[in-house]
Amino acid sequence: MMSVRVRTYTLDDFDGLLQVQREAFPPPFPEELLWNREQIAAHVETFPAGAMVAEVDGIITGSATSLIVQYTGEPHTWAEAADDGYIRNSHQPDGDSLYGIDLCVRPAFRGRGVAQALYAARKELVKSLGLKRLIAGCRIPGFHQYAGQMDAAEYVQKVAHGQIKDPVLTFMVKQGLKPQQVLDDYLEDEESLNKAVLVEWLNPGLKGR
Repeated sequence: MMSVRVRTYTLDDFDGLLQVQREAFPPPFPEELLWNREQIAAHVETFPAGAMVAEVDGIITGSATSLIVQYTGEPHTWAEAADDGYIRNSHQPDGDSLYGIDLCVRPAFRGRGVAQALYAARKELVKSLGLKRLIAGCRIPGFHQYAGQMDAAEYVQKVAHGQIKDPVLTFMVKQGLKPQQVLDDYLEDEESLNKAVLVEWLNPGLKGR
């Protein structure tokens, strides 16, 4: 494990954030779907505590963006949850849950504790704000390989029980986030067949309240 430092990002970090995204989502991923300067400015202005970068030796190696919502359990899309990536109209300061809309790590630094550090920082933010939970819409990029054998709900259950390894969901489960429901048409995502699974981590300090 490397020494990873997590801090909040500012608009001055835009070039570094964009470089992380370009490496994490190379062509043919559309350049126009990467964060733009206005979106980063909106994150910093709307909910600065949820705008995080991970650094190793001063180099930005990963990023994570979150907002606060009032959890209802209702089906939704990424665009609805994230306000198309701008968060201004979806952030609810008086809500009860931290919603992670994005987390990416430069490929050269994957498997070296960067994503874990960002998730640990998100959990600490949940605790410090007294929120009930951390939630996120999790991609299931391995699902397309099994779609002819089972539906998404069964696939998620098998991944959660360790019977199948999924490149993203398996990591989430290891971070203590538990699958709650399959979200259809969550995001245009060929590998996940446009599906995602809502995952949840409950604030241990609020259990039983």
